[in-house]
Amino acid sequence: MKNKTLLGVALLILLVLVGGEILLRRMNATPGKNSGQPVSPVAAVADSLWQGPDSAAIPGGRSGDLIRYGRDLIARTGYYYGPAGVISRTSNGMNCQNCHLGAGRLPWGNNFGGVKSSYPKFKERRGAVEDIAQRITDCFERSLNGVAPDSSSREALAMAAYMEWLGAGVPKGKKPAGSGIEAIAYLDRAADPAKGKQLYGLKCQLCHGPEGAGVMDKDRRVYIYPPLWGDHGYNTGASFYRLSRLAGFIFNNMPSGTDYRKPQLTAEESWDLAAFIDSQPRPVKAFRQDWPDISLKPVDHPYGPFADDYSAVQHKFGPFLPIVQAREARARH
Repeated sequence: MKNKTLLGVALLILLVLVGGEILLRRMNATPGKNSGQPVSPVAAVADSLWQGPDSAAIPGGRSGDLIRYGRDLIARTGYYYGPAGVISRTSNGMNCQNCHLGAGRLPWGNNFGGVKSSYPKFKERRGAVEDIAQRITDCFERSLNGVAPDSSSREALAMAAYMEWLGAGVPKGKKPAGSGIEAIAYLDRAADPAKGKQLYGLKCQLCHGPEGAGVMDKDRRVYIYPPLWGDHGYNTGASFYRLSRLAGFIFNNMPSGTDYRKPQLTAEESWDLAAFIDSQPRPVKAFRQDWPDISLKPVDHPYGPFADDYSAVQHKFGPFLPIVQAREARARH
């Protein structure tokens, strides 16, 4: 009888533990298709996405000092190179980490996870092989609308050293899951700036301001929330001036504090928001060397010449699927 009682108690404990585990999993589950909440397509594999090591793991010594300096330059670029910069005043005041979240560490936050493993590499925009130093230069000239530090300077070397340290564990030639920006599906219509404007007022204005001017710290040296357009925004040569890049970034990361596993916006809303932001005035800067082979231009690159007969407006806002399908048809013939 005593043995049966002990067995019964053990079974009861087991049932409680199993039931608790099931309940816990349900509580922590990603929202399903019928929950009314937008679901990230990467949520199911979230645990396998690349995330950079914490800065506390940076080694000591001179090499570690260079890496730490590179991290600070990326986190507080405006402090060093902005309108009140302590090194020079040659950028719009934005920080690299305004576009590369968590100083380039976060999954789907436009991170640097694949930089060391993939560079040098051929870049269609340049029409040539590009190294990490040239990538840094591009960011300064486009997203920061400024002038890059010399590639041999301690600052350029420090930023490159930090990027390489982040990706040190990634095998050469591999792009880890979750690196860069997620490519979300094209809409079957044009992205709508008017719808995006309404969403901006509801979801973005609190941080970035009604005029998209962003918010600076009390010393007016570093942006806490970056400008999205206007004189201090990224220029028309920046990657975020392509809707697909900006929409993918918004989907997994915005509003501020969003976790990519629980996006607050649908993909459709992200496209419309991107359309509104990129329809606003910003510095215009032409890079005549871009896309020497126009057939390699992305379908959402808004400046001609184009390798097709679609308008600049459609290349800007879509719908993009007809352009994609026309390219595929030409490739088959």
